Amino acid sequence: MKRTVIIGGGMLGLTLAWRLRRTGRQVTVLEAAPEIGGLASAWSLALGHGRQVTWDRHYHVTLASDLALRGLLDELGLTAEVEFGTTKTGFYTDGQLYSMSTTLEFLSFPPLSPIDKLRLGATIWFAANVADWRALEQVPVEDWLRRWSGDTTFDRIWRPLLLAKLGESYRRTSASFIWATIARMYAARRSGLKVERFGYVRGGYARVLERFAERLRADGVILRTSAPVAAVENGLSVRLASGELLPADEILVTTAPPLAHRLCTGLTERERTALAGLDYQGIVCASVVLDRPLGGYYVTNVTDTWVPFTGVIEMSALVPGAAQFAGKTLVYLPKYVDPQDPLFEATDSEIRERFVGALRRMYPFLGPESVLGFQVSRVRNVFPIPTLGYSAKVPPMRTSVPGLWLVNSSQIVNGTLNVNETVQLADRAVAELAG
Repeated sequence: MKRTVIIGGGMLGLTLAWRLRRTGRQVTVLEAAPEIGGLASAWSLALGHGRQVTWDRHYHVTLASDLALRGLLDELGLTAEVEFGTTKTGFYTDGQLYSMSTTLEFLSFPPLSPIDKLRLGATIWFAANVADWRALEQVPVEDWLRRWSGDTTFDRIWRPLLLAKLGESYRRTSASFIWATIARMYAARRSGLKVERFGYVRGGYARVLERFAERLRADGVILRTSAPVAAVENGLSVRLASGELLPADEILVTTAPPLAHRLCTGLTERERTALAGLDYQGIVCASVVLDRPLGGYYVTNVTDTWVPFTGVIEMSALVPGAAQFAGKTLVYLPKYVDPQDPLFEATDSEIRERFVGALRRMYPFLGPESVLGFQVSRVRNVFPIPTLGYSAKVPPMRTSVPGLWLVNSSQIVNGTLNVNETVQLADRAVAELAG
């Protein structure tokens, strides 16, 4: 029986283990953290007096069009626990909060003139209907957006949003980034009134991961948490930080390229250079529990540069707070930053003062007592920056070391990083291994 070791216990590693065990392999998953899940892991926020809220560490939703993810949930017996709801979108600009959930609201959006709105709408429509994303890979995103939306809309809307997501790296980003972002969000809307439809599993990813672990262990997969890997050594073995050596016939490394570059010592110089040449964006994401709702928008996009976070994700606008959040409101305040950004070194107290201060300025009805829980997640390597000609730079899954495979988020070249794309990536990897 082929011995397969998977490094990384996120949704990618778990899906690979689920698929590969069914091919007759003996599978071991190694996860450095105390729990499985990676970016999809869950945690608990203490509210005081023994109360707590348990939900996802980062914000996630399921779209009706997420067929790969919904298929996996069905395999895990969770389809009956998936709930879909209608959500609204907000826009915070020039110190004002606007609703952007309907065509009428879009047409009455004050910051843009009628011609600017027409061009913005045309940009979104065109991007949602582009068939060949590869052509957009050769065009800088700023050039493409200025051409379609005009200078005013770019400077007032697109540029602040690009800065919030990519920082100054947006200047090196291709137009395929906007195409992928719009294409996914467009898929969340039904025909006719174009109403957003998002879904979630009751209990969040804590429930998904609990069921996944149960099924994997029942199938004979070995899940090892708190098992950081020191190196993948020649001779195809994994050395753990504890010094333990695990021999294998096949090793799949699912960590982001910067970490894979450090772990895989037997790669050629060309392979190592390719891994080191991929730029990643990190995230500092605060989970906040409030005693009252905010604007009722699942997503509020923010263009005012004084706001220290990328946007406001009001999870309770989708997930009933009474059922899941002890009757309270769960909000995410994400900030996408360079992996070396000083924000990673800031304490939770410093981030709380900065983020909550801005949130209260945006929503003046919040008082100091409104914040019941606050925790910060920090991940230095979340998604690759899709620079010009990105698909030609992506390292292949198969390496020069026989039996060593690299399967990671850099290989999602025609979409955005989300759990559905992650499941699709795992399926592609399994097909390539079989091929």
